[in-house]
Amino acid sequence: MTMTDEAALIEECARRSLDLLRENLGPHGFLAARPTDKAVARGYDRVFGRDASLCAIAAARSGDPQLIRGARRSLASLAIHQAANGQIPKFVEPEAGRGDFWYLGCIDATLWWLIAIKLVDQSTDGHLESRFRGRIRRALAWLSCQEHPLFHLLQQNEASDWADIMPRSGFVLYTNALWLYVKKLYHLPATKTTKQHANWLFLPGSHLPDYRRLRLLIHYAQRRTTPPELYLSFVNLSFWGEEGDVLGNLLALLLGLADDHRKRRVLDAIAAHPAAYPGVSVLTPIQPESRQWRPYMERHRQNLPHRYHNGGLWPMIGGFWVLALAASGRKAFAARELARLAQAAAASDWRFTEWFEGSTGAPHGMAGQTWNAALFLLAREGLDRKIF
Repeated sequence: MTMTDEAALIEECARRSLDLLRENLGPHGFLAARPTDKAVARGYDRVFGRDASLCAIAAARSGDPQLIRGARRSLASLAIHQAANGQIPKFVEPEAGRGDFWYLGCIDATLWWLIAIKLVDQSTDGHLESRFRGRIRRALAWLSCQEHPLFHLLQQNEASDWADIMPRSGFVLYTNALWLYVKKLYHLPATKTTKQHANWLFLPGSHLPDYRRLRLLIHYAQRRTTPPELYLSFVNLSFWGEEGDVLGNLLALLLGLADDHRKRRVLDAIAAHPAAYPGVSVLTPIQPESRQWRPYMERHRQNLPHRYHNGGLWPMIGGFWVLALAASGRKAFAARELARLAQAAAASDWRFTEWFEGSTGAPHGMAGQTWNAALFLLAREGLDRKIF
């Protein structure tokens, strides 16, 4: 494909991405996917906390009045269904008048909602923060209750963030990269300590702190791991994740956790992986014989190795990959990867496929995935300006 062909494909993908955001904008906000019969049967015709928040960020930057209104409507729907304790729901069912909070919680929906409130306001001067001041205060209070009082890192159970059939638990990289960013945006206390402890914990061997309980967690992992190129995906008492969580590592780069040296090492490690396109979820899928394997991972054969969260290829993650490359100064590489991301969107007559099988590239999941469009638009804009 020539550079002219790539540029034309990127422009067409941007136009189709905007069209898909408009198509999937319902009366209560952005739906997770195009509302086909299959999507309705699987519940993708709802406003999901993390999906709608990411779509709101992209919509607010589009300049399209309809999409900007949709961004505000999405965040308002999530706010209205906030739990009494402050938690933002995993998704809302407006017609039923309720939110859903998953089995073991859904910690990142609250984090992404808080991030989207700030970033949508910055793009549109929409006064969302002042409108939802009380709900923001309750959301931050709920998160602070999940924070270890001395580690200053969020704790969670397994299967309780976007990778909701993965066994990450305790202190999770993805969640704490978001928490660090929320702390910066809302000027919360102990932000520097959160960053410091996350680097010590998820890169065992870089430092042994004075506090003995944190030191013990690090010591367990340090004894049984080689110095990692990537951050560990999670750390719990005497066990941790070495599968190479790509999204968590990319967010660590984008949201201020990593220094320049670590950014280079992480990007080089991901780029060297043969299945990095269009956004592999993990570099080393968890195998059934692993001690990390859980029976729920094989339900519907969904999370077997190289599938779904366990090594599947996600265009949404591909958007963050392009953003991380561009933010680290690798603009030419980022532009090439953006064209490849457009190819993924165009597959099967512009299906905007949710995910692809990691070893074969076969399409899976829902068609018309809304956050694929949102992350493509953010990645395209990220070539020229800072997004996060």
